[in-house]
Amino acid sequence: MNAKSLQCRTVDAASTCSVSVDLDGLDCYYGIHGLGPVPDKLRSVVLQRALPRFLETLGRRHIHATFFVIGRDARLDGGPIREAAAAGHEIANHTDTHPYALLRMPTGDIEREVMRAHDVLSELAGSAPVGFRSPGYTVSRKLLAVLARAGYRYDSSMFPSWPYYAAKSAVMAWLRLRGRASASVLGDPRALLAPPLPYRPDPARPWRRGDCPVMELPVAVTPGLRLPAIGTVLLAGGGVLRRHVARAMRRRPFWNLEMHGIELCDAQADGIPDELVRRQPDLRVGLDEKRARLDAVLDGAGATFLTLREVAERFAPQFP
Repeated sequence: MNAKSLQCRTVDAASTCSVSVDLDGLDCYYGIHGLGPVPDKLRSVVLQRALPRFLETLGRRHIHATFFVIGRDARLDGGPIREAAAAGHEIANHTDTHPYALLRMPTGDIEREVMRAHDVLSELAGSAPVGFRSPGYTVSRKLLAVLARAGYRYDSSMFPSWPYYAAKSAVMAWLRLRGRASASVLGDPRALLAPPLPYRPDPARPWRRGDCPVMELPVAVTPGLRLPAIGTVLLAGGGVLRRHVARAMRRRPFWNLEMHGIELCDAQADGIPDELVRRQPDLRVGLDEKRARLDAVLDGAGATFLTLREVAERFAPQFP
């Protein structure tokens, strides 16, 4: 079965969904919004408060997810990572320090970011990670070469959604006009042309099909308009948009449902300052409501749930 035939399949043909969660600490969001350093007491709130909520929700459904973990956060508080791995979830690499400008770094620095996280996550999870996601949804020739040398089976950084790219550009421009610098970086716009379903990228042009040994598992977008089918939309978006995206994804044979740990944070209970709450839409929705919306998404997906590692292992021959 080739990639084109897979695009024509419907949910009735046993579609697959992977829940992949970026466990970015609140410091990442402070950087995005140009807010300065995060209060020390909040550095581990995503691992200590949000991750257990994901484990509870997924555990009730016997769903194993893929958690992308930052190395420095794992060194600061490794207990929750060990717990997730012991429950059968995949632990994957999200760099060591989450530099948004990762792809602008020299190859040696990229390799250090990958391998320092690789080492600590291997120790905590009991096995070496085989999957990677870069900060800010960016992929490059240098990064793919580093991952291939390290023996990684897949990357999940490509996000071919022009509405998301346009919104990100607008927010960054608005911050510049306000005199605040965002830590976020815009990636190569050619990534918006990438296939929406898993594929083997061209090592020199990752947005095109090729023969790279590292498989690309893109973050989900809807058919047609390529709206972002991610947690931010499905838990914090308007009702019409949420329902449209959820219905549209049932026409995909594979849904890489990318989420962030902050999406199961509770602004009040977790003590998150108003300066961040005002800027993060997922913090302005109550935790009970977000949990109910996530329950609805998972129960209505009509799919078999696999980790991204399982997808790469089982379906790689179908995406030559």
